[in-house]
Amino acid sequence: MTNQRLRGALLSAGMTAAALADAVQVDPKSVSRWLTENRIPHQTTRHKVAAALQQQETFLWPELLADFDGCPVGLVDIERVWPTRSSIPSDTWHALFSKATETLDILVYAGAFLIEALDLADVLAWKAARGTRIRILVADPHSAAMGLRAAELSLDWLPQRSQSTLDYLRRVQGISLRSHGASYYASLFRFDDQLLANTHGYGIWACHSPVLQVHRSSSGKLFDFYTTSFDRTWRSCEPEPRAGPKAADASPCRKTCSLA
Repeated sequence: MTNQRLRGALLSAGMTAAALADAVQVDPKSVSRWLTENRIPHQTTRHKVAAALQQQETFLWPELLADFDGCPVGLVDIERVWPTRSSIPSDTWHALFSKATETLDILVYAGAFLIEALDLADVLAWKAARGTRIRILVADPHSAAMGLRAAELSLDWLPQRSQSTLDYLRRVQGISLRSHGASYYASLFRFDDQLLANTHGYGIWACHSPVLQVHRSSSGKLFDFYTTSFDRTWRSCEPEPRAGPKAADASPCRKTCSLA
């Protein structure tokens, strides 16, 4: 099993495997085994590696927590934590959308940044034409939840931004679109077995908030936690009218989602 955390830490530090081997005074083959076989080095060497990469040992090797009373499930599931949504490179978004072949789910208030950063309509239509199931939830601009979010952020234009996103997406063929009135605490972006959870904080824009990059694992539960939340919201809302001579002027679904 490849140690993606160690590989990512090397990239973030601008180091090669050979440079790390030299820094901690081990054979380069040992570093290769750490990377490709997820071998765990001895304690003294782990300290040196963590210091060289400016990371915690338990981040690089979450298995070290398995003997503690605390459940290591979260560390198994979380592949990376982005400090803010705006820190995620556009190349990463493009790669995630590109790799999704079975399921692509999005839950947002407005999600206009996706339209601005990607040719979203073309990307979604392209994925849908190749059989990807696409479900998108955008906040009902007339819902109480949207009004509350707009008020706490002092963004009078947020409901209109949501309406623009709904109008834009209604014209995309092959996707399933619903508007929601739910109060929720993380925007969700699922790409098959990868998921981004953009957490929300009171009075803080989503683009300035942390993002958990979660992957499905056999022992972890975070991925299922977030996908179950999405499914619950999805079932509570009704489909949006599709764009057409009459539907283009139709009002968005004003159904308020009721969540347990």
